[in-house]
Amino acid sequence: MSAALVAALLLSVAAYIHTRSADPRMRPENVYSDLFWRGLSFAALIAWGALIVRLFYAVHWTNGMAALLGSFALNWYFEHRGPRPTWPGLSMLFGVVGLGLAAWSFVNE
Repeated sequence: MSAALVAALLLSVAAYIHTRSADPRMRPENVYSDLFWRGLSFAALIAWGALIVRLFYAVHWTNGMAALLGSFALNWYFEHRGPRPTWPGLSMLFGVVGLGLAAWSFVNE
């Protein structure tokens, strides 16, 4: 399993959790951390799209398809479990780790 595939999965979940956390109780209380979370989720979405395109065209189309279908499956899993109070922290963790893996993947793979 490549770092790009893991990064795509983590970034997808990070952006998806932010999208599903519209309830004010599911958002960070601090305005600055909420703003950071919004920016991190937007960066995760852009990096996820870039990784999917890169996996389709630069590596092999099956890797891109695996990342895309895996992202859909993980997003369905998180939707199926329902909102949890730990989602904002988990989303930020997945976003930071996913962006780091994506950067490493773009440089080294």
